[in-house]
Amino acid sequence: MLTIGELASYAGVTVRAVRHYHAKGLLPEPERDQSGYRRYDAGSVIELIKIRTLAQAGVPLARVRELLRADEEEFAAAVADIDKRLRAEIRQRQRHREQIARLAAGDNLMLPPEVVGYLDHLRVLGVDERIVQAERDGWILLAAHSPERVPEWMARKREQITDPQLIDFYLTLSRVLDRTADGPRLVELADELAVYITRLADEQGENYVDDTDIEPSLVKLMDTLAFDTVPPARRLIELLKKGGWTGWTKLERVDPHGMRQEDTAVRRSGRYR
Repeated sequence: MLTIGELASYAGVTVRAVRHYHAKGLLPEPERDQSGYRRYDAGSVIELIKIRTLAQAGVPLARVRELLRADEEEFAAAVADIDKRLRAEIRQRQRHREQIARLAAGDNLMLPPEVVGYLDHLRVLGVDERIVQAERDGWILLAAHSPERVPEWMARKREQITDPQLIDFYLTLSRVLDRTADGPRLVELADELAVYITRLADEQGENYVDDTDIEPSLVKLMDTLAFDTVPPARRLIELLKKGGWTGWTKLERVDPHGMRQEDTAVRRSGRYR
C-alpha cells in the first residue's frame, strides 16, 4: 500500500496534481487507514498514469473521465475528435505567430503596403514622427472603414507628395511643432497653405483637394486623433479659416466668417423667400 507521496512519485506527478484529480472526480479517493492516512494500491498507480498521459496529450480534464470509461471504438472516435481540435488550435497559433511577426515589422500589421510605403517616404523626407503618427492613425481608421478606396486615395497622395511646396508645408509644420501656437511662422504657414489649397481646387477641382466621403462622426474622430498627436494642427486649422478653408481630415471651403459655403447658401435662400 502506498502513501499519496509514493503514488505521485510512481506516476510521475505531484501530490498537488493527485489532489486536483481527486477534486475533479477523476481518481477515486481511498479510505483512510487507522492512522488517518490514505493508502493507494497498484491499480491507483495505473489509473493515475492513464490520467497523466491523457492530460499531457492535451485532452481536456472534462473529457478524461469519458476516455477512461470508453470502449475501444469510443476511445478511437474521441481521440480523433480531440486530434481535430488540436490541429485547429495549431493552425490558429500559427496565424497568431504570423501576426506577431508582422507586428514586429511595425505598421504592416494594420495598414496596406502602399500606405506603409507612403509613411516611410514621409520619414525619408524628414517629416516629424508626430506628424507621421497622426497620418498613420488616420489611415488605420480609413483602411478599416473603406479598404476598397485606399488604392485610389493613396494614388492621389503619392502624386501630391511629389509637389515641393506641399513637402515644404510638412517640413515647416515639423519645425513649429514645439513652438507657441500663436507663433508668426504658423500664421504664415496657414496663409501659404490656404493659397495653395485654393489654387489646387481652382485648377483640379474641389474633388481633387478632398473627396473623402465618410460620415461626420468618423471625420471628427480622425481630427481628434490628429490634434491630440500634433496640437499645433488645431490652431493651424483655425488660422486656415481666414483663407477660406477648414478641416483636417476633410477640407471644405468656408466664407470669411468660418461658415461652410453650403450653409451660407441655405441661409441666403431662406432670407429671400
